Amino acid sequence: MTRITTISTFALTAVAILSSTAAYAEGDLNLYSSRHYDTDERLYSDFTDQTGITINRIEGNADELIARIEAEGRNSPADVLLTVDTSRLERAKNAGVLQSIDSAVLEDRIPANLQDSDNQWFGFSQRARIIFYDKANVTEPPMDYLSLADPKYKGMVCHRSSSNVYGQTLLSSIIENHGEEAAREWAQGMVDNFARDPEGGDTDQLRALVSGECDISVSNTYYFARAVRTDVSGLSSDLDKIGWVFPAQDAEGAHMNLSGAGVAANAPNRDNAIKFLEYLASDQAQQYFSAGNDEYPAVPSVERSESVKSLGEFKSDTVNLSDVAKNLPTAQKIFNEVGWE
Repeated sequence: MTRITTISTFALTAVAILSSTAAYAEGDLNLYSSRHYDTDERLYSDFTDQTGITINRIEGNADELIARIEAEGRNSPADVLLTVDTSRLERAKNAGVLQSIDSAVLEDRIPANLQDSDNQWFGFSQRARIIFYDKANVTEPPMDYLSLADPKYKGMVCHRSSSNVYGQTLLSSIIENHGEEAAREWAQGMVDNFARDPEGGDTDQLRALVSGECDISVSNTYYFARAVRTDVSGLSSDLDKIGWVFPAQDAEGAHMNLSGAGVAANAPNRDNAIKFLEYLASDQAQQYFSAGNDEYPAVPSVERSESVKSLGEFKSDTVNLSDVAKNLPTAQKIFNEVGWE
């Protein structure tokens, strides 16, 4: 993940002080974003070119931005919160920093399962969380998420820590699809099968397959697709060693998490905020998400980039992510109970 701008606590404070100045005048859009991808620059510049609306960006950690908006209260200059994963979007909703909106464009373009039940957030790009494996050492890879806990894979599996939002949302989806008890058994089985203590990001889980540290790992697809499109150190040159499985193709389908956004509760430029969300659902913006960051478009009719298409066709889980998000507290409780660090 490439950070475009690092915003210190001092800088964020300065933004709050400047919120009454011309920089935040009517007609601008104040975007609080935890997405830090160079390719998103095109999203912002093209929106400005099309609408004449200037985007003022504050970038930082999602939890920090949510806390910031909450602390700023009615005086917050934030118009839009843009972040990754259902868990953070739901966290923002529960903190009261988003508002419900009505948009015929979003209702038409974004599938219902990628929308908050109260229209406080919408998904604009997706990532499948799938199983990768060392083709030399694994002849019968797990074909679904629950099979990762099979004792025959003991000492073979790598995964991120329980503090990572991708894992939290995956476990929440298992709770939704299979029930709490099955989810607890899965989490315990995963811990029993770990090749090493959880550490690193998704790219590190893939590199661990190349290095031989583990034989099976779980990662979001865009980390692998990025290594197909461009050189990723310690990974791209050895992609032919790695196989992958889109899980549960005979059942619920592969788990999808998303990048999404919502209008801030006290947005001073509310109309512009809605325009920006509607722009993110446009064909042009959807193609940027896929071509620039190797993600799956949220709008079904938009074509995937070549790097994403190289992973093949699959059935995705269409469970409502708003329902999945309600399981997050239970998921964290299960992680704690089974000792998933």
